[in-house]
Amino acid sequence: MIEQTLYFEDYDLGHQRLTTGRTMTETDFVVHSGHTGDFFPHHMDSEFAKTLPGGQRIAHGTMIFSIGIGMTASLINPVAFSYGYDRLRFVRPVHIGDTIRTRVTISAKEDDPKRADRGRVIERCEVLNQRDEVVLAADHILLVERKQK
Repeated sequence: MIEQTLYFEDYDLGHQRLTTGRTMTETDFVVHSGHTGDFFPHHMDSEFAKTLPGGQRIAHGTMIFSIGIGMTASLINPVAFSYGYDRLRFVRPVHIGDTIRTRVTISAKEDDPKRADRGRVIERCEVLNQRDEVVLAADHILLVERKQK
């Protein structure tokens, strides 16, 4: 992990970074089901999944969110704090054997109405598959300290 101090004023609209890839495995499906209790047949039943469009099991959307966002944690900013996520969408299915990576784009900056010493930075997070298709999208809201004047 890399630590880099970026204040609100340091973020540039349109700046992008791309994570490395990670291939989804059978173990990912089993472990996520065990953690969440979600054993829905779309995720865990190979025979049932044969009846679905695509004919194979579909990854849990929450797993793709967790892994896709987790891969962005290679850059640590000690003056920025996660305020949450908005506009989460599961755009396309992910299957065992698919490789995902995450593109993070600074899409907006705004004042924080509750904290004059901070601003909000919106990171558009798009999880991509091996064909560069967006499979998940969400807006990550950061509370970021302003520079001292």
